Order: sequence, then C-alpha cells, then structure tokens
Amino acid sequence: MRGTVEMDVVVWSLEPLVAALRSAGYSVVGPTVKDGAVRLAEISSAAELPAGTGDAQEPGHYRLTERDDDLVFGFAASPDSAKRFTQPPRQTLFRMRDREIEEVEPEAPRVALLGVRACDLAAMAVQDRVFLGGRHPDPAYRRRREALFLVAVNCAVPGGTCFCVSMGTGPKATAGFDLALTELAAPHRFLIETGSERGAEIVTAIPHQAATGDDVAAAEEVSRTAAGRMGRTVDTAGIQEWLPAAHDHPRWDDVASRCLACTNCTMVCPTCFCSTVEDVTDLSGEVAERSERWDSCFTLDFSEVGGAPVRGSQRGRYRQWLTHKFATWFDQFGTSGCVGCGRCITWCPTGIDVTEELSCIR
Repeated sequence: MRGTVEMDVVVWSLEPLVAALRSAGYSVVGPTVKDGAVRLAEISSAAELPAGTGDAQEPGHYRLTERDDDLVFGFAASPDSAKRFTQPPRQTLFRMRDREIEEVEPEAPRVALLGVRACDLAAMAVQDRVFLGGRHPDPAYRRRREALFLVAVNCAVPGGTCFCVSMGTGPKATAGFDLALTELAAPHRFLIETGSERGAEIVTAIPHQAATGDDVAAAEEVSRTAAGRMGRTVDTAGIQEWLPAAHDHPRWDDVASRCLACTNCTMVCPTCFCSTVEDVTDLSGEVAERSERWDSCFTLDFSEVGGAPVRGSQRGRYRQWLTHKFATWFDQFGTSGCVGCGRCITWCPTGIDVTEELSCIR
C-alpha cells in the first residue's frame, strides 16, 4: 500500500517529528507507560514517550523495568498492536430508530502510529490479505488502513518471548512503513528511512541531516544484534505438512489441561481477526444497534452447527487455533498467521508457550 522512497537522514530529537505529524493533521499515537505496561495512547509531545523504560517478558510474565540508559524504544512488543486501529475491538454497523435504518459512517481517523515494530507491519500485511484480498474487500478496513501514517521502529531490544527471526518478519522493518526509525547511541540519535512520498514530505518539514556511512552501519549493527538475541525460536521447516498430520498427538491433551480458554492469546494477537455480531436495544425499545466486536475461536459457542458447538472440547479448540495459525493459514492466505511477536506467550495467564508446544509436537 506504500511505495518505496529511499532517503536516510539523522535527527537528534523526535519532538519535531511529533510536531510535524500533528501539523499535518494526524493524531499521534505512541507508546506510553500506563497501567503497569507500555500501552499505545495519543501523545502531544515526544516527552511522553517512555525513555529509560524497559520490560521483562517470559511465559505468563510481564514487568516494566528501569534501564540504565535513555533509550526511547528500549522495550519489546507491548500488549497493544496496530490491530486496534485497523480492526477496532467494537464498531457499530447500523442503527435502527423508529423503524428507520440509520447508516453509520465507519470511523477512519487520521492517526500516525509511532513505534510500530516490524512484526506488526507483517501482521498488517496479513490482515490486508484477509480484508482487502478476494472478491469482497472490506471498504471500512480500507479507509482505516489508508488513513494510518506508520512510523516503524527497528527493534534494538527483543523480548524474552520474541521469535520474529524464525518467522522471517523482523527485527528490521523492510516494507509497509512511511518512516522507519533506528535508535542509535553514542551519541544518541535516530536514523530515519523513508518508505513513501508522504513520509518524505514529513522529513522535509523537520530539522535533519543526511545520514553518513557510519550512521547506516550503526543502524545495521542494531538489527544484527537484535536478531541474535531472540528469546525464542521455532523450526518451521515442513510445518504445513507435519502439524496438521499430528491430529492425534498426546500433547494436545496436555496443553488443553492447562489452557483456560480465556482468549487472551487471540485478543493480543496482531493477526487474529475473528469477530461476532451483536444486536442491542435501549431500555425504551425504540433504538436498536447492530455492532461487530472481536471474538475468539476459543469461545465455546463461537461456531455452531445444528445448535451444538463445532468443537466442544478445549483440546479441539486449541488444536484448531495452533494448527490454523502456523499451518493451514497458508492454504487460505498464502502466508503464516504468526509473525513471532510473542504476545500470546507473555499474556497467557498459565504461561503456555507456542514455541514449546510446537517443538514437543514435532
């Protein structure tokens, strides 16, 4: 959705970038510290970014930490992803008042997402195939997607549950962004790569200098170092064949005994797109709304045939999710449904680790 415009520059502060994006009519959404985690929220100044904040992520474990430096992006993937802006958790489809249908215009705010990781860019590309490919593209998704200005950040500090290298999605952003930042130290500065015409327009509006060969080499070293520090790995060789064939593997019973079907993994997953439709009325009965909201294949009544759940056991639901995500997604969309962000591992309350499950089943 974005053409490539090659230009590398260096800036010494992100404040002019935030100001330029706001002046261009975008609401700037970036990482902030909120509720004991790094969360995406609207910001008005670069001073609101979590400089000096890190995190510790392991299966079922997330804690903020203090860094001994002033890195602005010294943390791994947060529980929030761009999915909240491309496919909102809840959206009204239409409203009926006094027996007359009122069309509801889908919201498509001009938002600049600051700090998008390479795994999340890959996830958006997956969702693009789902919602924009095929015979029936989703016009509301297209509007929201095209309204986003994407400022990627090349990861310097992968988390303990990250495995984007195994999935071929990171840690360096290679496509799908308007601008991509690499945070460099000694001295502290940011290398900016442009990825679109509108990205180049923003760069021209802020103080910058041309990147030197040393700047580019330092940025490449950041990505090389991050790639060597992944917290997890997955052997994906032949996974399209061996994972569906492991239908009766005893490990499915083991993981089902630990899974709470809480849907955390699917809620934080940047590619899961399952939804359901709800009809509600007000207390007077005069106004009714139909809304779409996120749902999960872990929910017992997510899919039914003849009034009974298609997959009545937790074993069957987990097996369907993992097999679809890593194997049969290829059959539908030509790519894996996993981008290796590790969120499903970190935010599972019982610490189920998909990389461990895949290894055991293999």
